[in-house]
Amino acid sequence: MKISREEVLRVAELAHLELSEAEAETYRGQLDSILEYVDKLNEVDLSGVEPMAQVLFSSDDAIQSALREDVERPCDTGTKLLNQAPEARKPYFRVPKVIDR
Repeated sequence: MKISREEVLRVAELAHLELSEAEAETYRGQLDSILEYVDKLNEVDLSGVEPMAQVLFSSDDAIQSALREDVERPCDTGTKLLNQAPEARKPYFRVPKVIDR
């Protein structure tokens, strides 16, 4: 799959990036090679492979015990962060504007 220079520039625009001609060509080549690799992966026959929700899948107890239990825990990092912020008004703090559009 070939990606065009215009497509690279459109993605850069969406990401609010300004690219030089050399950067646009570099990224075009890199994105093109990534998309070619994805095309290769799409050719792999997966008809006998069951979908997985985890990368680690085994009935082995050692692997299963390596995963932590999914339990709810209290999290109060917001108060600590707000106490360190220069302009804080619970539950928010002010940050500098970084996007002009």
